[in-house]
Amino acid sequence: MTMFTEKFNTPYTAAPFSQIQLEDYIPAFDQTIAQARAEVDAIINNPEAPTFENTLEALEFSGQALDRLSSIFFNLNAAETNDTLQQIAQEVSPKLTAFGNDIALNETLFQRVKAIYDQRDSLSLSPEQSMLLEKKYKGFSRNGALLAEDQKNRLRAIDTELAKLKLTFGENVLAETNSYFKHITKAEDLAGLPEGAIEAAAALAQSKGLEGWVFTLDFPSYMPLITYADNRELRKEVAIAFGKKSFQDNSCNNTEILKRIVTLRHERAQLLGYASHAHFVLEERMAQNPETIKTFLNDLLAKAKPAAQREFAQLSAFAKERNGLDHLEKWDGAYYSEKLKQELFDLDDELLKPYFPLEKVLQGAFTVAEKLFGLTFHEIDTIDKYHPDVQTYEVRGEANEFLALFYADFFPRPGKRPGAWMTSFKSQYIQNGVNDRPHVSIVCNFTPPTPSKPSLLTFNEVTTLFHEFGHALHGMLANTTYPSLSGTSVYWDFVELPSQVMENWCYEPEALALFAHHYETGEVIPQAYVDKIKESASFMEGMATVRQLSFGLLDMAYHAQIPVIDDVKAFEVAAMRETALYPDVLDNCMSPAFSHIFQGGYSSGYYSYKWAEVLDADAFAYFQEKGIFNKEVGTRFKETVLSQGGTELPMELYKKFRGQEPKPEALLKRAGLL
Repeated sequence: MTMFTEKFNTPYTAAPFSQIQLEDYIPAFDQTIAQARAEVDAIINNPEAPTFENTLEALEFSGQALDRLSSIFFNLNAAETNDTLQQIAQEVSPKLTAFGNDIALNETLFQRVKAIYDQRDSLSLSPEQSMLLEKKYKGFSRNGALLAEDQKNRLRAIDTELAKLKLTFGENVLAETNSYFKHITKAEDLAGLPEGAIEAAAALAQSKGLEGWVFTLDFPSYMPLITYADNRELRKEVAIAFGKKSFQDNSCNNTEILKRIVTLRHERAQLLGYASHAHFVLEERMAQNPETIKTFLNDLLAKAKPAAQREFAQLSAFAKERNGLDHLEKWDGAYYSEKLKQELFDLDDELLKPYFPLEKVLQGAFTVAEKLFGLTFHEIDTIDKYHPDVQTYEVRGEANEFLALFYADFFPRPGKRPGAWMTSFKSQYIQNGVNDRPHVSIVCNFTPPTPSKPSLLTFNEVTTLFHEFGHALHGMLANTTYPSLSGTSVYWDFVELPSQVMENWCYEPEALALFAHHYETGEVIPQAYVDKIKESASFMEGMATVRQLSFGLLDMAYHAQIPVIDDVKAFEVAAMRETALYPDVLDNCMSPAFSHIFQGGYSSGYYSYKWAEVLDADAFAYFQEKGIFNKEVGTRFKETVLSQGGTELPMELYKKFRGQEPKPEALLKRAGLL
């Protein structure tokens, strides 16, 4: 069995994936939980009076081997899972929840932290130390340290049940995604589909031992079909299958699980003295409370809805004129948007994809990071990978100093959950004078290479790569003392700023010239295409904004007050009524597959995408003023935002960068909504 410690005997102490056997995990979790427990017990039983060092710092650096193991295990459970790994997750999650609760609810430990917190004004702590103290104290009070014993027991029971429910919710969505596929045997059914999508579908069919073509509900397979297939019945069938994931009469139905999650979250919040789950969550966000969010979402909705209604009318008229459609359905939206976009801008993904080979786009992201932040990326083969597709790099700074390990995992496969995300296998921190550097990973589901072509990205995939790379930079450039304040450990509605701001470079001719080269001829993307990309960036932006706001409003409906949910479908329709443009589809419901808020960490936080867009548009406007590769602005962004993690309140960091609070005008202007 691999000895799980926080430091492996490997190059850069990288995770030794090839040495880990599945049967190692449970004993390793038992061992590292026991070790972490012993470290915490030593703090609790310390006879000396509590000090910042012997209590706060000791607690912060306890359990490092467990943290390391957890990050490896749960990252693999998302990117390279199997039935056994999922079973282990179900067994391990309650153990971790119980251990977390044992710390959070330990009276003696809390009293030690409280003693320091009560005398904080006389301790002359640094801003980062003050933030750590505040965070740890709140960590206790927000997790029940001030509760009576019977209430603490109830809290433990709720947390254990929630941990299992969230896992099951995600497993059900994954099972539903994997269980459906559309097998096509007639070539005429493929009319309208791009060659790359047809080739990928043929490869999928072959992998299943079938003749013809196979489409699945994975995004790289689903999106081309829903966007390009001329066969409306085919689009309808697959769109309905997509929309009823975990809303069917089978063992993967999530409606009761969802109701239970919502009920338990509110019970937990009220036990802790908050009016609702959203009140509890938002105390630790830039936004502070649900009222601010509702005002923010509804103000944006008031500005975006007239544009969305105009766009919907324009799209409806276009579909009627083109194919005599009397009314648009949900499975028509992407198809006619794409056709209208081609007509208006003479631009479609298939025209652009040859200019975006994955390797060039990745090198482009690296070059942007070099110009702005002085980073260089060097591919290495000396560290373990968890799958052959993974690419590994060492990241170096301006003085050629080692900054981070970077893992990139780009293609879909059965054991990988859908979507794209950034994560880390190891945080950055400074201990005993040593700056321990991070191991950062991005995981995506991009169009894979085919026998005749390299991986060619849609423009949407290009912006996704830059987005996740922005999160990765936040992790790689981290430079803080404490792991829990490092990198992306910031308020949730601030975490999307570094990722979303990076997307802006994908629209700039100066940046595109670096990486948008035709994969066969090497020709740089024509300026006419660049102009069209920029023009079309705000195409149907009213509808896109309203759709995004609808998810935020649905999230708030579940979490900002205690809802009565007799029927999940009816509840969802009511919550999204103000944002609805298309007719409702009876057997579709997004809530049972809304993993962001029921499995991931976005409950009461879905608004943060739009919130961060206001920040990113405002921040990028500053780069545009000074030049998009202005080193001075880049350095300022690196020093005030990217390296600081959660050491100060986000608005303070933002003001240090920008010199003022963000204003929404830049976003509204960029989206063409002004």
